[in-house]
Amino acid sequence: MSKDLVVILTALNLEYQAVRWKLTGPQVHRHERGTRFEVGTVQGTSCRVALGLTNKGNHSAAVIAERAIQEFSPVAVLFVGVAGALWDTARLGDVVMATHVYAYHGGTSEDDGLKARPRVWEAAHGISQLGSHLARMNDWADDMPDHGRAPQVRFGAIAAGEVVQNSKISAEARWIRQHYNDALAIEMEAAGVAQAGHLSGAPVAIIRGISDRADGTKSSAKDRNWQPRAAANAAAFATRLAVELVGEQEQIAMSQADRAHTADGLKGHVSNTAHNSTVGIMAGSVKESSVYVNADRKVTSPADLVAELDGFREHLKRHHTEGAFDDDTCREALAELGFARRAARENTPESSKRATMALKRLRGLIAESPELVARLAPLVVAAGDLS
Repeated sequence: MSKDLVVILTALNLEYQAVRWKLTGPQVHRHERGTRFEVGTVQGTSCRVALGLTNKGNHSAAVIAERAIQEFSPVAVLFVGVAGALWDTARLGDVVMATHVYAYHGGTSEDDGLKARPRVWEAAHGISQLGSHLARMNDWADDMPDHGRAPQVRFGAIAAGEVVQNSKISAEARWIRQHYNDALAIEMEAAGVAQAGHLSGAPVAIIRGISDRADGTKSSAKDRNWQPRAAANAAAFATRLAVELVGEQEQIAMSQADRAHTADGLKGHVSNTAHNSTVGIMAGSVKESSVYVNADRKVTSPADLVAELDGFREHLKRHHTEGAFDDDTCREALAELGFARRAARENTPESSKRATMALKRLRGLIAESPELVARLAPLVVAAGDLS
């Protein structure tokens, strides 16, 4: 799993651009079958996002979602865009995060009418909990240029079908409200993405900005005005959620590395000679002292850090050769290492920050190797100390 990357998919170019606006340095990543993604970093963070366009419909969304999961092994898949509201609970511009998704077109036609046989997918518990937390924090939304009402996050069911729903009085509209009256919003892709996530074992979140009321006003001037605003609100919440998801993975990786490092330190007995006597030490590290255990020489200058990074590169290559991680991860890890090395040589406060961020991204890439994470930890600290 790429512990610093989240896949975000959209159905419309309008929605795609709203997410892309949140990214820094997006680079094209072409799937072998021709699907194009853009991989960038959420502004001001180390969270990477692989952004893709599915086009309309559950079937297309399912295929592209499955393809993205296999290509990137992400922390999670977020499907982001606009939707129509089925009730007045969600106001225009609000964001709906799905607690569960209905594929509402499942049914059986009988003499006495159409009987509902939906499929339902529940959102992953961890993502739901995190989404609720962010909603309570209420600091995710972009500044409102016109000082309008700040959007709210609503949690509830989303209905996903195969037709554009734009009526409150049609037979299908009445049928949906009869059988799925807890659904807050209606759209055409969530069921496909939810199914792909279910089959692949990837957590999925469906995040929709309310752009219309599915009541016959779609494509009106009002709808055209609300679509970009709703898309922007959904993108703002989704990218904040992505950053928090990656942050959680980094914390888990660091905690695991710390436990592994401590366990390794306790396995051996380390002796140090000082003042003509032998001092026994059992610890992973010693702070506030001239004694260093299980560590290379102390980094005191940019040249020292560059030398240590060169040494780390050899350890990284050896672990790759031994099969600790795949070719793609190794390539990205070496790229981040090279970026950190170049930044360290510049020896400025700003370059120190860039080196530190690159090493933190590197830490996410190698999180499944506790030994490498432990070797990298003092270099991350050293890069920050050089500022």
